[in-house]
Amino acid sequence: MNRHDGTQRARSCPPLAAGAAPVGPATGTLNPAPLSGPPLAVRDLPPHRRAFLLLQGPHGPFFQRLGGLLRAAGSQVWRVGFNAGDEFFWTDRAHFIRHDGPAEDWPAHLDRLIDSKGITDIVLYGDVRPIHAAARAAAAARGLMLHVFEEGYLRPYWITYERGGSNGHSPLMNISLHEIRRIMRDPASDISRPPSHWGDMRQHKFYGALYHLMVLAANRRYPGFRSHRDITLWREFRLNLRRLVLSPALAARRWQQARAIQGGGFPFVLVLMQLEHDSSFLAHSPYRTMTQFTDEVLEAFAAAAPRHHHLVFKAHPLEDDRGRVAAAIRDRARGLGISHRVHLVQGGKLARLLSQARAAVTINSTAAQQALWRGLPVKAMGRSVYDKPGLVSGQTLTEFLRDPQRPSVALYRDYRDYLLDTCQVPGGFYAARSRGHALRLVVDMMLDPDDPYEALAGGRAGLRQQMDRDDR
Repeated sequence: MNRHDGTQRARSCPPLAAGAAPVGPATGTLNPAPLSGPPLAVRDLPPHRRAFLLLQGPHGPFFQRLGGLLRAAGSQVWRVGFNAGDEFFWTDRAHFIRHDGPAEDWPAHLDRLIDSKGITDIVLYGDVRPIHAAARAAAAARGLMLHVFEEGYLRPYWITYERGGSNGHSPLMNISLHEIRRIMRDPASDISRPPSHWGDMRQHKFYGALYHLMVLAANRRYPGFRSHRDITLWREFRLNLRRLVLSPALAARRWQQARAIQGGGFPFVLVLMQLEHDSSFLAHSPYRTMTQFTDEVLEAFAAAAPRHHHLVFKAHPLEDDRGRVAAAIRDRARGLGISHRVHLVQGGKLARLLSQARAAVTINSTAAQQALWRGLPVKAMGRSVYDKPGLVSGQTLTEFLRDPQRPSVALYRDYRDYLLDTCQVPGGFYAARSRGHALRLVVDMMLDPDDPYEALAGGRAGLRQQMDRDDR
């Protein structure tokens, strides 16, 4: 564990609780009627006086296990289900609440739940899908504590836990590298190598397919449910199932594609693609489709890159090509006369490509942090937690593709150590061992008066044992 300077960052107005007692956003206090004494902020309430409302979580049993541990700590725990997939992964029927109406009825329903259950804390996985955006707004307006889980900013052996928001809504967006370096007075002598293997991808695919199967087969109790995706649930289920069944064949194709690039002997820029329906892409980028992004990159590459350089598009591991992006890339490259210099790798291991790449372009993919760790120049086209001067390039896209500027390795070392000591929790959502590792740590973090950033700045961040190979 690094040493810290013991300086406590100035705290913003603490969250307020809601329920039977009046709350005042200006005071940040709660005054429950049954208890005497001075009013308390939510952050200072003991576990037995807190009531958690869990909304949609990652596919699988993570929220079920999380709720059990919060209940064991003495808190009340409620879960809202919006479809049969949510309900399938929650066995405590006495504390399960259906929202069976349309999405537009959800804000009023949430207000009633906050009042009737005395909710002090709301727990989300991602914060931009419509029902979660409404909960984020309600938490801010009513002073509730908002706990947000997300896939790890450093992947694959970490998950993200923050308060108030994640990605473009993360507190990291307002924490400068200068402040990070002040807190991280004694950076680690070495930095953990980003793993080249995703620890629980098979379980992720399995739970995704099972979740959508339940929604398709048993959703009669939720007549108002509409997916926040742009495609039908049946098509999403078929795409998930196809990806699961064809995993061996798809893996062989990815290996062949990567092998051809690794043996090609040409300099190349790696384009880190994202899922078109990913919340971070939709909420924190200037693009509405992935094709808009790939077209812009192809046009800039054709105009500016040296003629012997190539461009490699690396698809997300969960990409199912619902947006026909691969065909769009091939068509646009052909139209620009650069087909022989453009390649597509449909998933697979990122590390092998990064070890040979000249630079990386992305919107706001977390995979860019593996490029930064290696000292590769990175151009980010959207809002991201790592989009800070000294890390990502401030060049235009054409300038970057012509002559990319490298990041400061020392700055990124401090930044990454800071993440590992704050919002990055060792473990995962999907595989049993990695899920257990994360749960051992995260409940204490949720009940802590300070959020992860305040705890580190105050010199009281807890020990984080990283996962070893037996846990993966």
